[in-house]
Amino acid sequence: MARKTDIPSSYYGEPRKFDPNFRGPVHNRSCTDVVCCVIFIIVILGYIALGTVAWIHGDPRKVVYPTDSHGQFCGQQNSPNANKAILFYFNMLKCANPAVLINLQCPTTQLCVSKCPDRFATLLDAWNTKNWEYYKKYCKPGFEIGSKTVAEVIRDEDCPSMIVPSRPFLQRCFPDFITRNGILTVANQTIFTDGDNNKRSVSDLKDAAKAANSAPRELWTDVKGQVTAVQRGVERTITNLLNAKEVGMKIFEDYANSWDWILIGLVITMVVSLVFILLLRFTAGVLLWLIVFGVITAVAFGIWHCYWEYVTLSGKPGANVTISDIGFHTDFSIYLQLSQTWLIFMISLSVIETIIVIMLIFLRTRLRIAIALLKEGSRAISYIMSTLFYPIITFFLLAVCIAYWAVIAVFLASSGNAVYKVTPADDKCMYSNITCNPKTFRQTNITKVCPGSQCMFAFYGGESVYHRYILVLHLCNLFAFLWLVNFTIALGQCTLAGAFASYYWALKKPGDIPACPLYSAFSRAIRYHTGSLAFGSLILAVVQMIRIVLEYLDQKLKGSQNGCARFLLCCLKCCFWCLEHFIKFINRNAYIMIAIYGKNFCTSSKDAFFLLMRNVIRVAVLDKVTDFLLFLGKLLISGSVGVLAFFFFTRKIPVIQAEVPSLNYYWVPLLTVIFGSYMIAHGFFNLYAMCVDTLFLCFLWDLEVNDGSPQKPFYMNRNLRSILDKRNVQRPSRR
Repeated sequence: MARKTDIPSSYYGEPRKFDPNFRGPVHNRSCTDVVCCVIFIIVILGYIALGTVAWIHGDPRKVVYPTDSHGQFCGQQNSPNANKAILFYFNMLKCANPAVLINLQCPTTQLCVSKCPDRFATLLDAWNTKNWEYYKKYCKPGFEIGSKTVAEVIRDEDCPSMIVPSRPFLQRCFPDFITRNGILTVANQTIFTDGDNNKRSVSDLKDAAKAANSAPRELWTDVKGQVTAVQRGVERTITNLLNAKEVGMKIFEDYANSWDWILIGLVITMVVSLVFILLLRFTAGVLLWLIVFGVITAVAFGIWHCYWEYVTLSGKPGANVTISDIGFHTDFSIYLQLSQTWLIFMISLSVIETIIVIMLIFLRTRLRIAIALLKEGSRAISYIMSTLFYPIITFFLLAVCIAYWAVIAVFLASSGNAVYKVTPADDKCMYSNITCNPKTFRQTNITKVCPGSQCMFAFYGGESVYHRYILVLHLCNLFAFLWLVNFTIALGQCTLAGAFASYYWALKKPGDIPACPLYSAFSRAIRYHTGSLAFGSLILAVVQMIRIVLEYLDQKLKGSQNGCARFLLCCLKCCFWCLEHFIKFINRNAYIMIAIYGKNFCTSSKDAFFLLMRNVIRVAVLDKVTDFLLFLGKLLISGSVGVLAFFFFTRKIPVIQAEVPSLNYYWVPLLTVIFGSYMIAHGFFNLYAMCVDTLFLCFLWDLEVNDGSPQKPFYMNRNLRSILDKRNVQRPSRR
């Protein structure tokens, strides 16, 4: 009866016919989707070419090292700045100017130094004194005292007008802010004297430091009417990096002191995850039924509690008022004083309880099938233990893809030549912010018209064809990355499916399981089905690329007042999210069929989809039961390891208190262990879910093509046959 229900009509294709030559994954197969395979190889070669072009034009030093006003890198080996790895700002107060976000650079001379200043000093105080030897370290190389007056030195920015105690952060010197008793200080001072002998507040330095740190990150081209908005944006969006610096250093110290214990926690997670999967053959049924009856009991208790509250409130004055009489209130506790509220709760919970009980009555057989397949998945992994190590290969390939994409992105972002802009001493210069050449700048008329102006490095760019299409190259890099990542995942799924299918289609387990099933499955996938895997990965990559574009547009339109556009964009995002997950589901099952029968992607997708639709109720039950049990397992493992880590790092385990490292924040290693444990458990359970899905498709196929006769025996295990009331008829013995 169950089978007739699962196959309602031939709308989703006819049941498969028996093939007497089929004995598991087909060995005599041919290459599939060759055209897509050729395109995929061409894309890989093009991706390599893109990396070569980016490597030729790009210079990652522009990202790694800070750049001074002359376009030289700080800290670069085999250069005059080899021992000067820190960038020093001559006048940090100028960085508070909103022009920072317009010109991409703080409008003051920036010099590479080996060490940040450690004291307060001004040029006027240090001039011709014993402090000059220390102060001149922060002047331009080659400057000699006496060649200019103090006013000319400050105007031409040959030396900073003042220095303040600073510490390096992001390879830049920032004032050493310390909060004492709620008051912001620098070297225990709140007021200091600048180069013009004006009294300035430490808050001015802090605002300047914020602007200096954000300078290279935003580009504003429309100056008029935007300055106030820029100032508000800086105040609103830039967090207090300098205060976070100390927290970051403490977190780094915690990682340095506890990294070995974090690794021990993650290793424990790996062992526990493996043991949990291997024990599911014994515990899957117990866990599921305990949870089911726990839910029924909890809902029943809720019904009783609602009934008790309803009876109690029915006799109280004012409790019989209806909800419609009261209307809407933000204080929801008012509704809990009404008997009608508890009556509604009781009726709702009763309906839910009835639905659960009815579903259990009618789906009990399918639940038993799901549990049996979960147990069988655990048994399959125990017979093919090599599959537990395959996720390491997938992780390695994904790491290579991510690293290659990141390197190309850095090289593309660092492509271009240094662009220099005129930086005047005041706002009245007509040549402000125009492009200049530092080698010929002193011979131009600009220095006469705008005394004190300088030709300073601004950013990296260019006007060639390559630079004009740099955005297109970034998009190509992203798309090729998505395609390769999806292909790597598809290769892993197809390989594991082939290995687990070899287990299922072995009539006598484990004797009939072929040798090295994982290697054989991997070889077949690479040799014959690269094109099919690339085809499915391409479809998924296109959808993911569209989703990324929609997310980008959503970020751009967040401030838009056009409600219709935002609503349409939200609908598109939702639709493509659903489409991506549907394609992942189709691809996953298609790769299983490819691993078993060796057909092309479209045929395998159709066969898998029709097979699942002919057994849609079983699919729904198994999918939800598997997802729920695996999610429960992830929470159980990560939660257990997290509790153990909590007791350890908070010194609540007396036996090993002496081994606990000294920490600033115990939650740093604790959260790392919990997150890492969940990701490790997720990786192991994804392998297990792939095993269950493969066995399920094989089970459905087995049920359609075989009938238990000696010529067409069932390959499912004895437990599944007993649930379905099936049995294999033994061949009569010859005497």
